Amino acid sequence: MRELPREGMLLAIDGMPVKAGGCAANVAIDLVKQGHAVDIVGCLGRDPAAQTLRSTLTAHGVGCDQLATTDQYPTSRTVVLLVEGQDRRFIHVFGANRALTVDHISREWVAGLKVLYIGGLFALPGLDPAALRDLLIFCRTMGVITVVDVVMTQSWQSRGELNALLPHIDYFLPNDDEAHLITGLTDPLAQLRFFRHAGAHTVIITQGKSGAYAGRGGDYWRSGTYPAKVVDPSGSGDAFGAGLIAAIHRGGDLPDLLRYGSALGASATRAVGTTDGVFTASEAAAFIAANNLPITMGKL
Repeated sequence: MRELPREGMLLAIDGMPVKAGGCAANVAIDLVKQGHAVDIVGCLGRDPAAQTLRSTLTAHGVGCDQLATTDQYPTSRTVVLLVEGQDRRFIHVFGANRALTVDHISREWVAGLKVLYIGGLFALPGLDPAALRDLLIFCRTMGVITVVDVVMTQSWQSRGELNALLPHIDYFLPNDDEAHLITGLTDPLAQLRFFRHAGAHTVIITQGKSGAYAGRGGDYWRSGTYPAKVVDPSGSGDAFGAGLIAAIHRGGDLPDLLRYGSALGASATRAVGTTDGVFTASEAAAFIAANNLPITMGKL
């Protein structure tokens, strides 16, 4: 839509599509498109939305054996408001995500993974920070790479909890708004230094159409963006995370991770919804080969 309705006004639109989504679901579907075997952990309500989500995941080939069901809450939902020329607005119901705990994440299952992705940290109220810290430590002991993304409300006040987790996270993926909310800093290099000093191993801060910054050790990398005709930016951050994980699987270095993540992120914006436009592995390879992503390196 071109603008939000004014107070007391009704805005008529052509349609209101309902799509499966959510951080974990988006990343899972995107990774299957890259040819990877993926299982998803989560908690759903006992309602039509849960049936839609489960059937969509199954149709894409995502393993759903680790999904739990609760009678306490309805399935989580998000309304995404798209206004031309403006960033997205989100209205979110935590729903069944409130019932998800670390106990739902089987350590026997985790031990068989190469990568554990935790999406929407801080939008999962049932995840006890101490228990999650123990799980991250277990992952490192078992050689399982951890990738953690965050979702934050405007009233977020969990810096102490995050500080306890950061030393045990292999890849930490906030966007620039989230990094600002956490650190109080606006300069991306200062944000990288903050997270590195807090103990995070590798930090990648995405900046939408401005690219991304990555930091590891005393070095940083800055990437630009690939060309894209944006229809709907929803899901682009999750697609970036999926590309990063796919590049980790094939042993890529940080520039490789930025290229793959940026390519999938750009592709996600081509269609309405969070996953419909995302490249397959062959499409991503062809796109990366045909388009140069500017990447510079420096010292933190």
